[in-house]
Amino acid sequence: MASFVRSDEVARIRTKLGHPVIDSDGHLIEFTPVVRDFIVDIAGEDVAKRFDVLVDHGRIVRQVPPGEERRKLGLSRSAWWGLPTRNTLDRATAMLPGLLYDRLDEIGIDVAVVYPTYGLTVTALPDDELRQAMARACNRYYAEAFADYSDRLVPVAAIPMFTPDEAVAEIDHAVGELGLKAVMLSGVIPRAVAGAEAVRGARWVDTPGHDSPFDYDPVWAACQSRDVAATFHASGMGWGSRASTSNYVFNHIGNFAAAGEATARALFFGGVPRRFPELRFAFQEGGVAWACNLLSDILGHFAKRNRGAIGNYDPAELDRARLGALFDEFATGPLKGQGSRLADGLNMLSEPDADPDDEFAAALIDGAADVIDVFTRQYHFGCEADDPMNAIAFATKLNPHGARLRAVFASDIGHWDVPDVREVLVEAHELVDHGHLSDEDFRDFVFTNPRSLWGRAFFEGTIVGAGADP
Repeated sequence: MASFVRSDEVARIRTKLGHPVIDSDGHLIEFTPVVRDFIVDIAGEDVAKRFDVLVDHGRIVRQVPPGEERRKLGLSRSAWWGLPTRNTLDRATAMLPGLLYDRLDEIGIDVAVVYPTYGLTVTALPDDELRQAMARACNRYYAEAFADYSDRLVPVAAIPMFTPDEAVAEIDHAVGELGLKAVMLSGVIPRAVAGAEAVRGARWVDTPGHDSPFDYDPVWAACQSRDVAATFHASGMGWGSRASTSNYVFNHIGNFAAAGEATARALFFGGVPRRFPELRFAFQEGGVAWACNLLSDILGHFAKRNRGAIGNYDPAELDRARLGALFDEFATGPLKGQGSRLADGLNMLSEPDADPDDEFAAALIDGAADVIDVFTRQYHFGCEADDPMNAIAFATKLNPHGARLRAVFASDIGHWDVPDVREVLVEAHELVDHGHLSDEDFRDFVFTNPRSLWGRAFFEGTIVGAGADP
């Protein structure tokens, strides 16, 4: 029987901590033949054959030359060679729950929340039948494969979000029937442009909080009633500026941050956190630097464009007589003598007939304190171990109003950016070793903030235990 021993560095860190380490975003690698078997059981062989095409997607795309041919088809360069191979033990660790379970002490993790890999595609599949069947098959796989390891490993259900009805149905099934304790939703949903449904590249990105054609409140209500956090792990690749037909790294850099930012911004402006004040949200794998920027941007915009301040820019408030006098006195060069034409040059971006909406009304925000509450109490941000910008979450001297954001440790075990799973805790702790985080900050990062995200009941039956709320 294999024996897995901590490195000296992991042992040093664990000895000094005095509290558990919770990994809020590792990854399993599904064994697709078993997932396919479940799809056949659920939806039949015809749907399973469409799953085969999905599994073979990379090879199919490579047959289309990069450049204009891929662009016509709406194809961008996606992940390739994205899983461990030379490190065979780590590949097996992500595939076999029993092996991951046996290695947790070696890695330095007490409880690991394990997200899908192939199941990530559930959140973006346009094929309704395949998407829903694959979600159900994957969730059955997660429930059965991890059933014997629930005291330390918690798999995450894949929840399709193209409609609120399908999301609620799968939450009820995955949480209510299968007993899964965490859900992965999509905050960015590709939708066909009306009139161009047959054009694969003609897609716009919907967000289930603001300006969506669907009302997603039933989804948030389902999460709240089931006491599961609403967590998001969507990709930002393939839309916006991340649609290179030839370079995956170009598309990958910042993509999770882009998707997380879009989701967090949409939820905020849709008033979702304020209508569901006890619901926790997490935006995984994108880090936290974007969140600090978003918080600052929202506060800055609110200060100058709230329902009171927006009056500063009302065209009716412009003193045209004084403007004309200033024009006559100071206009030089080509502007000199043009005062009689002044009225012709005032309307662009200052139209008198524009609708002066209160653009913060739907957000249900009355002041800066409400914004801070959403970002520091309800929002949580999955941060990979090797990201040096994790420290900014705790930089109260930099963040507006001394905000301390809830960054959570997210190892990303199972994917290419973790060459050796034994290094994730060591990399995360480097911010303490280099003086950028205090021991208290690190405790919050790997324990207190994850406890806040997942909730007290989540840890019942685990070695961490329910305990008191952080």
